[in-house]
Amino acid sequence: MPRDIFNHESERNNTNKEGDGSKKTSPSEMDGVELLSHPSYQELMRKLDEAEQKANQHWERILRMQADNDNAVRRAERDIANAHKYALERFVTELLPIVDSLELCVNNVPKEIQNVASSVIEGVHLTLKMFYAAMEKFGIKQINPVSEPFNSEYHQAISMQTDSSIKPGMVISVLQKGYTLNNRLIRPALVIVSKENDQ
Repeated sequence: MPRDIFNHESERNNTNKEGDGSKKTSPSEMDGVELLSHPSYQELMRKLDEAEQKANQHWERILRMQADNDNAVRRAERDIANAHKYALERFVTELLPIVDSLELCVNNVPKEIQNVASSVIEGVHLTLKMFYAAMEKFGIKQINPVSEPFNSEYHQAISMQTDSSIKPGMVISVLQKGYTLNNRLIRPALVIVSKENDQ
């Protein structure tokens, strides 16, 4: 083969080798490349535990906040309901002395004028019945515990008397009737209670 042809073939082969994309990087060239570092399994588990603990703490905090909010709503609803339920208490308290006066009027009419004032007494009786009906309609109940056991929750003892015909602890008489509004005490009944014989 002529020398010039041989040289031409050698140059072409060298050019093909330089343009080959499969050229490998030498170890010396890898020294400048920064490799990614991966945490250990223990480190990953520790971080996972911390994340779970924080998530649980946040969830518990949310539950507590929800519970507090629900309790606040229930308290507000109860306060509103009680405000509606017991709105009449002050009015009833002012009304009771009028009822007491009408009852005293009916129960203490002198005998000598009962026949003359019968129509007036009957009118007061009817007025009292209307009062009682109206009060019952709005949840107001009367406490008149004659011959009933003394109950400190609804009765207030003014004095005690000995009565052999009545066992101790019973209400002998009622000086002033008591009243409740929707089962809540407005005024206790003033009573006289029987006691044991001192002998």
